[in-house]
Amino acid sequence: MAITLLCFGISAPKPTFAQQDLPKLGVGVKASTLGIGIEAATAVTARSNVRGGFNFFDYDRTFDDDGIDYLGTLNFRSVQLMYDQYLIGGLHISPGILLHNGNKGTATATVGAGRTFTLGSVTYFSNTTDPIKGSATVDFRNVAPMILVGFGNLLPRSDRHFGVNFDAGIAFQGSPNLKLNLAGTACITGPTTNCANAATDPTVQGNIRNQEVKLNDDSKAFKYYPVVSIGVSWKFR
Repeated sequence: MAITLLCFGISAPKPTFAQQDLPKLGVGVKASTLGIGIEAATAVTARSNVRGGFNFFDYDRTFDDDGIDYLGTLNFRSVQLMYDQYLIGGLHISPGILLHNGNKGTATATVGAGRTFTLGSVTYFSNTTDPIKGSATVDFRNVAPMILVGFGNLLPRSDRHFGVNFDAGIAFQGSPNLKLNLAGTACITGPTTNCANAATDPTVQGNIRNQEVKLNDDSKAFKYYPVVSIGVSWKFR
């Protein structure tokens, strides 16, 4: 009986995806709404991977809001970790997290001499000799859960090494935290009359805070940040 069992154990077919046969390392590069990305993956089971990487990109933008000119830079910096569960072929669903969400924006704020601008619901003139200037910053919470759906595999379960990969989903990064700081001289009835120091006058400062509330409210849709990426990959082993 023991000999029979031993012979059966020797001759029994081995699982197609034995743990030691799972691919160990695949790397990829991608372009996404989080920036330029580099990622790597290792297999967990026959139908799942753990995938991690980082994203980076800088983007300059000039815009006007309520008479204030902003010259801004968006800095994309993030580190992500995903669990890819494969459903059919290369189709996968990937819950994950931005372990570090360093995406932020900084801008210089100016109002030309004599021009009008609005803080909250109050309209001011920028003084002709000491015009309004300042800065604005925006950032988000440092850790953000994500959910992606995509097609492709950094670690194809075949002899193929090269891959094309696509993902789309949402990063739940929370409402933006925008801060506005202004200095210079703000005037009520004209560019040289009824003026106050914007950096110290409590009424002007109160209206700056009201403008912050408005800007944050205008940007609240970004708490659900769309993530779309496409890239290529190579399986090493």
